[in-house]
Amino acid sequence: MTSETTYRTASALKLILVWVGLMWVLEAVDYATGHALDPYGISPRQTDELLDIVPAAFLHFGWDHLMANTVPLLVLGFMAALRGIGTFLAVSLITILVSGLGVWITAPVPSNTAGASGLVFGLFGYLVVRGFVDRRIADVALGGVVVVLYGSILWGVLPTTPGVSWQGHLFGLIGGVMAAFMTSRRRAAGEQKPAWH
Repeated sequence: MTSETTYRTASALKLILVWVGLMWVLEAVDYATGHALDPYGISPRQTDELLDIVPAAFLHFGWDHLMANTVPLLVLGFMAALRGIGTFLAVSLITILVSGLGVWITAPVPSNTAGASGLVFGLFGYLVVRGFVDRRIADVALGGVVVVLYGSILWGVLPTTPGVSWQGHLFGLIGGVMAAFMTSRRRAAGEQKPAWH
């Protein structure tokens, strides 16, 4: 393992541990304050709620909700962050915004949506698609591993479970696919697609 690979691996691990650790701290604060942070979820079609789109991605409605998102976020987040911290942050921001806006536009009134599951679906979509976008065989193989490990989550984009934001899942997945294209290296005018590598 080269020093650059070691650095990227260590950086990716630190970033995702801090990211998830922040969510646990916020849930502890929410619990200790009688759920004072819950109002920072997304209530649809209220203009002032647009400011809650980013915070809502870090908040959860109870420990069970947080635990359900922790392991997939650790695994998928680490895999995505191996490409680079800047890329991971860009993918996460795109996903959170698309997922949050999708919830804001389409979720029923009244409802309150929060949680990292939109980001989890976005990272899933990003990891599955980016190998085809960048024409990287190793990333296509990684995407295959992701499908084997977490492909069953795709049922979550369907409105089958009451109280679960399928809108956040669906738009998170869309955001992750968009992020794969938006963070791909732009080619100069007339430049051919890169060969598979």
